[in-house]
Amino acid sequence: MAQESVSTKMESREKAAPKGKKLRVAIIGCGGIAQSHMSTYRNDVPEAEIVAGVDILQEPLDRMETKWGLPKEALFKDWKVMLREVKPDAVDVCTPNHVHCAPVVDACNAGCHAMVEKPMAMNAKECEKMIAAAERAGVKLSVGFQQRYTHSTEAIIEARNNGQFGDILFAKIHAIRRRGIPNWGVFGRKDLQGGGPLIDIGVHMIEAAYEVMGCPKPVAASGNTWTYLGNTDSKTRCGNFGWDWKTYTVEDLAVGQIRFDNGAIMQIETSFASHMQNCTNYEIVGTKGGCSWSPCEIHTDLNNTMVNITPAYLGPQNDNHPFKRKLRNWVEGCLYGTELESSGYDGLNVQKMLDGIYRSAAAGKEVAIK
Repeated sequence: MAQESVSTKMESREKAAPKGKKLRVAIIGCGGIAQSHMSTYRNDVPEAEIVAGVDILQEPLDRMETKWGLPKEALFKDWKVMLREVKPDAVDVCTPNHVHCAPVVDACNAGCHAMVEKPMAMNAKECEKMIAAAERAGVKLSVGFQQRYTHSTEAIIEARNNGQFGDILFAKIHAIRRRGIPNWGVFGRKDLQGGGPLIDIGVHMIEAAYEVMGCPKPVAASGNTWTYLGNTDSKTRCGNFGWDWKTYTVEDLAVGQIRFDNGAIMQIETSFASHMQNCTNYEIVGTKGGCSWSPCEIHTDLNNTMVNITPAYLGPQNDNHPFKRKLRNWVEGCLYGTELESSGYDGLNVQKMLDGIYRSAAAGKEVAIK
């Protein structure tokens, strides 16, 4: 059965949520993405109080003190020490992918709720460990998928709920950068990230489209990956010039297909560097209609005529910040017990699809997803 609209559920919960409580949150991993989280907490989620920061590097910790006002005694280089001394209510994990599982498991074992940035982990086995720890402790575990919270995705889900698309047959994912290899962090290290554009940027569109499809069970994957630009000393001028090509071990381009138990198919194209125009989008095809996410448009038949329906208004732009909506949903879930829109199980299903495409690429054949 198709799931209820995200916007409908969030609106009803925000109206019902009691006020005045604070969730004491510790940030684990205080680098680039944590800055967006910090800004969102301070400006848009007053129910959250940031009580600690953890990072193995001193510079991000210094920034937490100078920019965000955390006292020195609230800054740590070891999350286990922080959990013992601060005893936060929850942790927000913003580390590289290979450091997602361990702090989440330790935090859950300490009785803390957890938010973890996408992808949930390096592989499905790690996701299962994280879910098991959260369930044993009776705490909330959310994954930082944000494109499901945009006005465009919400409008598409409502159209689906109203039968606009009929039975969904096919989804096509584009997360294409012509030359957009990250020149910061460890995004080029497979041992630290698990992969390249598929696990880093493709995951956003995969997850949002999967939500629109109604989350059918993935049963098989096929795909391939290629590395041909990132591991070379390129002289081509581009905005992200200067990545570390000597340590680059991830794919430049990944193409794959997922089969689901209801017969539907998802096709995926994602790249850090390919000779194609930049494109971030998902498209859905059903028996009665289809759609595009960006630009948001519904394709259907009306009065015996093929028509494209473009929304005249999707919602206020100041309420379309996905970090605001995903963090608010998690914080309110922790404080008030409301349902998480992006749970650990959502993260696990997406991870199984990512794992499947990488396994298929390595094996050179279609593989089963269990």
